[in-house]
Amino acid sequence: MYKEVLRSIENIEIYPVISLLIFVIFFVIMFIWVLTVPKNYIDHMKSLPMEEDEITKKEP
Repeated sequence: MYKEVLRSIENIEIYPVISLLIFVIFFVIMFIWVLTVPKNYIDHMKSLPMEEDEITKKEP
């Protein structure tokens, strides 16, 4: 049943290509961002859970 529905849609072969293109573009953008992100931003994010000026509630 689903095969017949999919066969009846015109230009359906473009959808997998579009999906792959979106994935590759997203991956490339994230890769470029990782390479260009400032070092101090990464250090700041890395130290967020370890900041000592916050009071943390300890469970007994």
